[in-house]
Amino acid sequence: MVFRRKPDEVAVMRRAGRVVAEMHAVCREATAPGVTTAHLDRLARDVLDRRGATSNFLGYHGFPAVICASVNDEVVHGIPGGRTLEAGDIISIDCGAIIDGWHGDAAFTMGVGEISADDDALIETGRRSLDAAIEVMHVGNTIGDIGHATESTAIAGGCSVLRDYTGHGIGRAMHEAPDVPNHGKPGKGRTLKAGMVLAVEPMVVAGDPEVAELDDGWTVVTADGSRAVHWEHSIAITDDGPQILTLL
Repeated sequence: MVFRRKPDEVAVMRRAGRVVAEMHAVCREATAPGVTTAHLDRLARDVLDRRGATSNFLGYHGFPAVICASVNDEVVHGIPGGRTLEAGDIISIDCGAIIDGWHGDAAFTMGVGEISADDDALIETGRRSLDAAIEVMHVGNTIGDIGHATESTAIAGGCSVLRDYTGHGIGRAMHEAPDVPNHGKPGKGRTLKAGMVLAVEPMVVAGDPEVAELDDGWTVVTADGSRAVHWEHSIAITDDGPQILTLL
């Protein structure tokens, strides 16, 4: 079942989204060589506590943290811990928040200290893939239009998108119907209607899109060791165009 949210419900989701955006902001500011991923998780927990929000990641199928911290060839679902970030790393932070039962979810990727030109281009390609997806999220377009915009932008940047993991609807639960793949054919799939809220999340890799899951049961890495980025926003479909809910 695909839900169409009322304006007052979307307004609460925007409040949750702003908490997510604040979690992003504190993690961005703190990310530097010598910082551990566990420290970033603690900072994100502090934001949730200050804003009276709860985490939709912590405890989700047993996940032990409020952020996913995925470094270098880790695509998604990296578990924060004692890993110390080094200059030249790239890190993807994915996190969410719940306010009054409504969810927000978003992700970004950044460099740690000075990074290579190739990694900088990869990060930019991922960001542009998300931007391209959002641009087509208008009433009457389709899920296939979103995936096509995502993948074609990644390919134009010399990269690939993951096909094993997708975006999703979001609302009273973090993951709702419909799935939002990062690939697709224009005009195909479910039609976008006002009131739908979707978490669109390009996972873009520099090499082959084949992935593997580590023994921790969570962390997804590229099979060929190539680097990966992850970008995501929660977006409301409205008659006036797409509205990004996970911005300050």
